[in-house]
Amino acid sequence: MAAVALRSCRRGLSQILSNGGFAALSTKRLEGDRRHKSTVQYASRPDLPKLAYRRVKGKSPGVVFLPGYGSNMNGQKAEALEEFCRSLGHSYLRFDYTGHGASEGVLAEGTIGTWKKDVLYVLDELAEGPQILVGSSIGGWLMLLAAIARPEKTAALVGISTAADHLVTAFNTLPLEIRKEFEEKGEWTVPTKHSEEGLYKFNMDFLREAENHCVLQSPIPITCPVRLIHGLKDEDVPWHISMQVAERVLSPDVDVILRRHGQHRMSEKDDIKLMVYTIDDLIDKLTTLV
Repeated sequence: MAAVALRSCRRGLSQILSNGGFAALSTKRLEGDRRHKSTVQYASRPDLPKLAYRRVKGKSPGVVFLPGYGSNMNGQKAEALEEFCRSLGHSYLRFDYTGHGASEGVLAEGTIGTWKKDVLYVLDELAEGPQILVGSSIGGWLMLLAAIARPEKTAALVGISTAADHLVTAFNTLPLEIRKEFEEKGEWTVPTKHSEEGLYKFNMDFLREAENHCVLQSPIPITCPVRLIHGLKDEDVPWHISMQVAERVLSPDVDVILRRHGQHRMSEKDDIKLMVYTIDDLIDKLTTLV
């Protein structure tokens, strides 16, 4: 079973902090050059919606960003990672799931299985060589599913507020009477501050399909390095889900990083810096091993 290290950061990050904190690192890595921002491209798939993506070519291992539910590839974390990878000369790919952002499809018709297929297509057809998968929220769940299905394409995992099994677990833990009400209605509404409507809507078919992709009921056959960052103030996805993931993955190299004041989106300046430095540390580790 995985050896879980609860720490504020890995050894490489500890050295950064001891030498003057985040500000001591060269700002050039984070600033990048916005004039060279990647352009949107579209991947055509037989009988499936086109996927919008942005790609920066470079060295291996590359980095692939998987956004959260209802989000897209133009968020702060995704943008910061492109600048960082470009500055290092490593490849980077970000994309929109079916029904999200600039991709074709309808969000309400999507499923965990739909978006898993999107991720696998990206790994198989658009990404070259092994990748560090960075998954935010539901992207963290999809990251795990992709790593299980494509171990040869997965160099390491970085989960941000990982929501493995979360929608299924959250629904199943509702009082029986409330569950029955939603089932009769055919739709589960979840209050959220991340949507213009103020709520997310999930139909019963979505939840039943999601059950087929749950990973926390048994050991997770993932052996690459895993880093899980979660905020203790996350009101959407409990931080203990990251702990459960860490306990179940078979990898001997697993770190859980808990931020005392971190919230779900982990998009504050220091949150993003921590994500970037965690990936930087993994790239260093992986290239040193080679």
